[in-house]
Amino acid sequence: MAEVVTIGLDIAKSVFQVHGIDAAGAVVLRRQVRRAHLLLFFAKQPKCLIGIEACASAHYWGRELSKLGHQVRLMPPSYVKPYVKRQKNDAADAEAICEAVTRPTMRFVAIKSPEQQSVMVLHRVRMMLMRQRTQLSNAIRAHMAEFGLVAPIGREGLQNLIKLVETSDVRVPEEASACLQLLATQLKLLNSQILATDRRIRTSARATETGRRLMGIPGVGPLLASALVATVPDPKAFKSGRNLAAWVGLVPKQNSSGGKERMGGITKQGVTVHIPPPFRRRASRGSWAA
Repeated sequence: MAEVVTIGLDIAKSVFQVHGIDAAGAVVLRRQVRRAHLLLFFAKQPKCLIGIEACASAHYWGRELSKLGHQVRLMPPSYVKPYVKRQKNDAADAEAICEAVTRPTMRFVAIKSPEQQSVMVLHRVRMMLMRQRTQLSNAIRAHMAEFGLVAPIGREGLQNLIKLVETSDVRVPEEASACLQLLATQLKLLNSQILATDRRIRTSARATETGRRLMGIPGVGPLLASALVATVPDPKAFKSGRNLAAWVGLVPKQNSSGGKERMGGITKQGVTVHIPPPFRRRASRGSWAA
């Protein structure tokens, strides 16, 4: 049996699909491996190149397999998809991953450390809390409007509605008031949790030299600096600032053919980084503005 030099690994929760080829490109390994036996299986394999889609738990497996001496490469799933042949299943996905990882023009994702992933968790949790706060705020406004109580846009207007609920205003029925008090209590808890995450993000941004240098740029605060430090493990992976901008998604959409260049608006087809309110994109002008 020829020695395996490249392996495509399709990861999942419990069952993993392995597809291996030799130096000549012939298939020499195709099997399923249970989660509990995965590391033991790769510990017995000769040191080789392993390709994995950059999806859930990919960075963890990348770190663990790298400890065994293998060369692990993570790839965006959208770049692997063109190599899938006809039907989609675990075996076909693993074969496509094995093919994609050997392409000389393939772009890879750097493996994040546990510390960097922890900061990413912090940002994602904050985004989830922000969405929940918006949902609660809209729910309180909508329910109060059913009784003819409407407040101006903004935090102060919402607080005025909450005060009416807390003071048991006669215009709000008792049953509705009890339910709205529950929403107001949840909203208060969310505000305190968001404040706590903001403090943690500020601390993480100031903890690194890169974060402090980023905050020195006009318009870049702790939130954006912390997100960039956690999202970009090694800035040297990009040949230029233009490549970094393209990775984030700050490039125009292109639909060129026959020598005619047609450039559209910003695609935003890059990594998901939460941009604070002062840097929201104006859709009408296609630019960044406060």
